[in-house]
Amino acid sequence: MSRQIVLDTETTGLSAENGDRVIELGCVELFARKLTGNDLHIYFNPERESHEDALKVHGLTTDFLRDKPKFATLAGDVVEYLRGAELIIHNAAFDVGFLNKELELAGLPPLRTFVGEITDTLAMAKQVYPGKRNSLDALCDRFGVDRSNRTFHGAKLDAQLLADVYINLTRGQDALLIDVASNEPTLGMAIAVDLRSFALPVLRAGEHELALHEAALQQLDKASNGRTLFRQAGENAVA
Repeated sequence: MSRQIVLDTETTGLSAENGDRVIELGCVELFARKLTGNDLHIYFNPERESHEDALKVHGLTTDFLRDKPKFATLAGDVVEYLRGAELIIHNAAFDVGFLNKELELAGLPPLRTFVGEITDTLAMAKQVYPGKRNSLDALCDRFGVDRSNRTFHGAKLDAQLLADVYINLTRGQDALLIDVASNEPTLGMAIAVDLRSFALPVLRAGEHELALHEAALQQLDKASNGRTLFRQAGENAVA
């Protein structure tokens, strides 16, 4: 069973190719669909100002970031933390593009050369809820995930919220008995369970129940002029 890292970034703007930089990295580790506490959270000095619109989103000022480490100085630590893990990211193309640019500037190879699968929860949500709003905020509301502390977007907080969303989003797809045993609400999503591993008891009908069943069949025979499908199926099985 592989590690899963739920990852989010905050940036100075929207275009890594035009010089925008990563200013915050937040990672939450899952193992066997459970939080491990082995998380990673780093602020970076981007050596440039954030765009006004980006600043309104994350609230990380230049003064706050001035004494933070540059990405290149911690790039090796980031690579080792992520190595071999499945990455779970909302709108993965955005974060992966920025991280790949930072790795390139640090003289390191891109993410896909050292991580496992990259799972995009936005693409997953669009498949499950086509035509609906599937932002992180919308998914939190849909699954009842508490985001009351989210005044600004923060990479660590958003990764924690996304971890909760991911568990809810995939609960109906894993057929894990651990989900059946828990008391957590499923929020309307189906849980697939393989019953072949269970010894299911066979409860046979008693004489009174058989008599009631026969009486019901006789009424159906009368109403259908003797063409009750249940009796026809039984006769064909005997034949």
